[in-house]
Amino acid sequence: MSKLTLKTEGDTHLVVTRRFAASPEAVYRAHTDPKLIQKWLLGPEGWTMPVCISETKPGGKIRYEWTNGKGGGFHLTGEYVELVPHSRIVHVERMFLPDRTADNHVETRFDADETGTLMTLRMTLPDEQTRRAMLKTGMERGMEESYARLEGML
Repeated sequence: MSKLTLKTEGDTHLVVTRRFAASPEAVYRAHTDPKLIQKWLLGPEGWTMPVCISETKPGGKIRYEWTNGKGGGFHLTGEYVELVPHSRIVHVERMFLPDRTADNHVETRFDADETGTLMTLRMTLPDEQTRRAMLKTGMERGMEESYARLEGML
């Protein structure tokens, strides 16, 4: 059963929430440390991330490259806009599937609650068509598989 919730807001937003039984510090670190990101942010079983760049400073580069080991793969590039340790990450990302997608502006919050951390990820896309195309990729399943993997690490 998925612990992730995904909802739309207005025409251009996607909001993902998920609880983790771990501190905001641990969940934040797992979202910024390249060695940790490579272990959990993989999507469906069988995928790996041989390249992971995460320069955690405003203007710092982000680059993730995934492969399924069978000739399939894609990558993401971006940059950090703002980082508030253990609390908030703002970044811009674009996927290459192989064509480049529109910029996705993402704010991720890590809020302590009675059971650990409530993570809220808010994506701002350029238009409703881009959001609809993103939802059609099955991203929710891949995200939950990655977050379940992360939960097992925390």
